[in-house]
Amino acid sequence: MKPTKEELKAKLTPEEYAVTQEAATERPFTGKYDDFYEDGIYVDVVSGEPLFSSKDKYDAGCGWPSFTKPIAKLTEKRDQSLGMERTEVRSKEADSHLGHVFTDGPVAQGGLRYCINSAAMKFIPVAELDKVGYGEYKELFK
Repeated sequence: MKPTKEELKAKLTPEEYAVTQEAATERPFTGKYDDFYEDGIYVDVVSGEPLFSSKDKYDAGCGWPSFTKPIAKLTEKRDQSLGMERTEVRSKEADSHLGHVFTDGPVAQGGLRYCINSAAMKFIPVAELDKVGYGEYKELFK
């Protein structure tokens, strides 16, 4: 069950709350995972559900962490805000706003660019995957 608004405000930073619950966007080039390349997985900061692998992360030069594909099913929604036609991506379990997916990614990896807010994610290093309950994802790094 999704935490209440009050529980989320107590658990998350103001930026994490604004991004995941109010579909805000962090300023480009300010997120902690934009220029970050350690091996591990990224999980939803609200629910802990796995989202992306560092193996699928690349520098798109856009100012937000970018991935070629998710490691779990995400929800996609049409987004016509800001006078643009975009596809919003949200986590499946917590329904957290993560960012958007675009069709200008690396063609050899499928052509998609998942442009994700750092504030929507928590990074779990490979060395800690077993300890915190994500051991099944170690296979991605062999």
